[in-house]
Amino acid sequence: MWSTLPALLCLGLYLSLRVGTQNQTLSKPLIWANPSFMVPNGASVSIWCQGTHGAVDYQLHFNGLPFTLAKREPPRLGNKVKFSIQPMTSYMAGQYTCFYRTGGLLSEPSDPLDLVITGMYDTPTLSVHPGPPVLLGENVTFSCHLETATTTFFLRKEGLASRPWRRVGNTRAEFPMGPVTTAHKGTYRCFGSYNEHIWSFPSEPVTLLDTGDVGVTDLASPGQPSSPDLASWDHTAENLFRMGLGLLVLVALACLLTHHWLLRKKTMTRALSMASSQEHRRRFRRQGAPDE
Repeated sequence: MWSTLPALLCLGLYLSLRVGTQNQTLSKPLIWANPSFMVPNGASVSIWCQGTHGAVDYQLHFNGLPFTLAKREPPRLGNKVKFSIQPMTSYMAGQYTCFYRTGGLLSEPSDPLDLVITGMYDTPTLSVHPGPPVLLGENVTFSCHLETATTTFFLRKEGLASRPWRRVGNTRAEFPMGPVTTAHKGTYRCFGSYNEHIWSFPSEPVTLLDTGDVGVTDLASPGQPSSPDLASWDHTAENLFRMGLGLLVLVALACLLTHHWLLRKKTMTRALSMASSQEHRRRFRRQGAPDE
């Protein structure tokens, strides 16, 4: 049994290191575009990727493949990096993700960032009925019209960080809304598109007004923010967990060694005691035997 203890010790250390490595899975980074995910044709845009402090490398992927056309600047504050695209072209419109590397570990991919280029087709016309002045509680419909046939229309409220509303249409699409609250008040533009990432020029703005100033709701639709909150990431708890786990494994192995040593000592003591008893019995027999 004594020969199996080194094997148990090695096994315990291996399991401790393996569990620690599994707990080192890196969180996915944050990704966003500045000044916006909507980029006019020929303009410049920056894609930011934020990982953990101590990240040694960042990678930008475009439609699932490594993207090397963006100019990468050195990391700032040790946990984020900027990729610059200038000028913006239709070939660079698409879906982006980013990764970062710490030591020998590669992070999970970020959430996708859909980068859109605008100004590629004719300018659509946007109108709202009834309106633009409307009564609170009424239903309204935005109508986007494009002379050149297209496949998809998008309606966006200025200042809203989420993705625009999407409708399928040939030369016209309607966007019903309501009942109207003060949250609907604002300026709207629409776009036509043959591609999810290649849009027309924006329409002229249409400002929706209301006759009251009460009530608050939000029309935000799902989508990625243009400038997310920057969270500070701390792995102290994770490191403490790994250290504590390793310590527990070592303590358990020490207990096993101590227990085995005590058993071995007890066995040896019992053997010596039995040998001594047998020696005493032999001596007693010799002393009690009659002389011939």
